[in-house]
Amino acid sequence: MVRARAASNEHADSGSAGPRTGGRPRDATLDEAIILATRDRLVRDGYSQMTIGDIAADAKVSRPTLYRRWSTKFELVVDAMDYGFRQERDTYALDASRMEPREALVEAVRRLDPAYFTPNAMVLMGNFASEAIHTPELLEILRRQAVEPRVTLVENVLSQLQQRGAVHDEIDKHTIATMCFGGYFAAFYRGENTKEMPETVVATLWPLIAKRTAAGRRGSATDKRAR
Repeated sequence: MVRARAASNEHADSGSAGPRTGGRPRDATLDEAIILATRDRLVRDGYSQMTIGDIAADAKVSRPTLYRRWSTKFELVVDAMDYGFRQERDTYALDASRMEPREALVEAVRRLDPAYFTPNAMVLMGNFASEAIHTPELLEILRRQAVEPRVTLVENVLSQLQQRGAVHDEIDKHTIATMCFGGYFAAFYRGENTKEMPETVVATLWPLIAKRTAAGRRGSATDKRAR
């Protein structure tokens, strides 16, 4: 587990039992129960409002049991975040070489969705954003581990498509990826379903960024003559 050893005492929940002590081997089942309870509380209460007591009660463990594993709330939350990030990492890589160009971009935009793996990700991200002033470290971890890998995925797929000659070389990949990512937040706040969003977003973008094939140009010229 990743430990936030540099966390200061200001991140400790009141009533901290202090440093962990040695003893019997850790029970992985208890560890996971605590981590899952923490993730649930992060969604329901947010970092500032959640308490070690609530987490222990939800996980059905004692406070000393929890504090033997994590000495501060901040350390526990860092590990709870990392638990989710480790499960998501495989989705941040996409080999577009065997996919049709447009299909590859649709899939990349689909994986941009914060809820692609974690259904409550939008609420979780909102809660961390609200901590930007009091606990900016949490938002920075979120940016580094969840936001940048998703945006980079789309940029990388666009680079692959450029190498294949499917999209224009001069497109602004960073802006396209950022706009696609932001679209999920706009849809969330508008109360819209995002299931069809990857297809509709790419349907709008593709005519602007795709290179037209020779066959496509001939077809277009034929259509014009027919009119």
